[in-house]
Amino acid sequence: MNTMLQAARVGIATLSFEAVSFEHRGQPLLAEVSLRLEGCRRTLVLGPNGAGKSLLMRLAHGLLTPSRGQVRWDGPPTRQAMVFQRPVLLKRSARDNLLHALAVKGTPWRLRRLLADGALAHFGLADLARRPARVLSGGEQQRLALARAWLLAPDMLFLDEPTAALDPAAIRAVEAAVDDFHRAGTRILMSTHDLHQARRLADEVIFLCGGRLLERTPAERFFSAPATPEAAAFLRGELIG
Repeated sequence: MNTMLQAARVGIATLSFEAVSFEHRGQPLLAEVSLRLEGCRRTLVLGPNGAGKSLLMRLAHGLLTPSRGQVRWDGPPTRQAMVFQRPVLLKRSARDNLLHALAVKGTPWRLRRLLADGALAHFGLADLARRPARVLSGGEQQRLALARAWLLAPDMLFLDEPTAALDPAAIRAVEAAVDDFHRAGTRILMSTHDLHQARRLADEVIFLCGGRLLERTPAERFFSAPATPEAAAFLRGELIG
């Protein structure tokens, strides 16, 4: 990662879920989830539709407040970024989206153009710098969202189904970007519906079903010997929930 963007790391804070539950209009959506995320791993969140994957991500990133329990960070201040399934982009050019993020971050204006153009080049978007962000293809928009996150130099990156509905080339580009973040020392928490993608990327797996945390285990063990009947059925492609 560009040294102008990121100082030497002194360790990433531990993210803890302590008996976290979430309800909406009296309907329980997540129930008594407890876990700790430590170190610089790629953690993939799996489960059927409605399992609570996106909800877990939003609670972790602080976009939602638990109905019960606590989400806590222990350790040094942690820079976070989140990339959604549908990127939220400004009605500006691709470059201006990045310049705006740098301005909000407080980057000196003399550096902003240099850093923005460097990020655009890194993610294969240099030729699209002046194009309105909202007319880019889905894959291009997702790479722009990743470039914006890259400029924030996050200690932890949340990705909520970032390759849903993308073509294979765009999926490969997003996965390559995830690897770039990981090699730079960023902890990854990513939800996906794609088991092949999870096999390619995951160091460990969190498996949710019906709003409950059923497994949290190293990826190799999860895929070879799932510990719960629900996870085994999910891996076989059966409908569960």
